[in-house]
Amino acid sequence: MMRFAGLVLGPVVAMVAEIAAAQDVRLTEDRLEASFAINGQTFIIARNQDQAALLTGEFARTSRACPPHCITPISAAPGVATVAELDVIAFLETRVGAGTGLLLDSRLPEFHGRGSIPAAINVPFATLQPDNPYLGEILLALGAVDVGGTLNFSGALDLMLFCDGAWSAQAPRAIANLLAAGYPAEKLSYYRGGMQDWLMVGLTTVVPGDAG
Repeated sequence: MMRFAGLVLGPVVAMVAEIAAAQDVRLTEDRLEASFAINGQTFIIARNQDQAALLTGEFARTSRACPPHCITPISAAPGVATVAELDVIAFLETRVGAGTGLLLDSRLPEFHGRGSIPAAINVPFATLQPDNPYLGEILLALGAVDVGGTLNFSGALDLMLFCDGAWSAQAPRAIANLLAAGYPAEKLSYYRGGMQDWLMVGLTTVVPGDAG
């Protein structure tokens, strides 16, 4: 009887395994992809459907000299939320899609240009340093208002910042400079995993300038 059961169940188990392997690689159990529009351009974020895909290139590396590539704390600063991938997607769909927020890639332009998160804007961390003579203009572009020589951030955009990953301090440095300039902590959030974690879970990237 047991032998018969094995003969019957064997093909069934194999068939179930084959079906499971053919399932789409989803964002969550009930969601295949995310779609949002910004200024008339539609962006789609999904996961790589190749279940044999591996990280390659720079982001396949696990170890870098510290300093400068030291592991960053989980919190960039008091009051600044640390987020993960689904939070980034939700931020793009809601805040960025509605024009009330921006996703900032804090890396240098040469790295941003090799590939970034869809709809991310490149604001290199160095441009937010206090000694940048154009810092005030950048803050005004982010929604601050000059009131008698003092910047008011009550209507400023919500910002989510990221860089290469948990071993890169570029986004934390950018956040520290924004806070020093008066940007409210509650309007800032930090995607600590950055590009390495984004790629590790197979999410969509774009090369700036390419059609979205």
